Amino acid sequence: MNSKVLLGIIVGVLAGAIGVVAFSGSQIFNDVTKGGLGTLSPDPITVQPIQVELAKLEVLSVTEEEAQIEVDFEITNPNFKSVMLQVIKFDLYAGDKRVTIAQIGDRPEGAIEGSNYYTILNTAPQIIGETIIIKNTGNDPEFWSALQNNSVSWRITGEANFNLSSMTAGHENVVSFEFVP
Repeated sequence: MNSKVLLGIIVGVLAGAIGVVAFSGSQIFNDVTKGGLGTLSPDPITVQPIQVELAKLEVLSVTEEEAQIEVDFEITNPNFKSVMLQVIKFDLYAGDKRVTIAQIGDRPEGAIEGSNYYTILNTAPQIIGETIIIKNTGNDPEFWSALQNNSVSWRITGEANFNLSSMTAGHENVVSFEFVP
């Protein structure tokens, strides 16, 4: 057989395979559910939202200059595949007054920047936390006194951005949360 004809057949088969994968996406290849890669799926793949729980909110230390507060979240993944937790953004309130805005992780922007994400497996929950430092500006002595006496009624609101670590179902997902410990 002529080598040019053979090369043309190989290129045609590869282009056809790439076209099937590219244009079918998650409709034909399902690597998200328990059946695994190659499972034909007539239904669209649904991503279950991760569960975010407040594991700990603790005032570690309070001085006249600053306070250190530890906030830990417990992240549970109900999906069959692992997920990539990109960022947890949250606001920390004392009563109705916002004390600080914090973020764990970051969302990559652009092709040059590297990603800083957490891989959440479906086998066990993962604790992800941050120690927040609040500076005493002197503008709110009542709050600082309540902080020193550990009598602040806290509230946390925020959102977690995640996506599947999947080639065919990698769209972004957001889970909102609110906790009153």
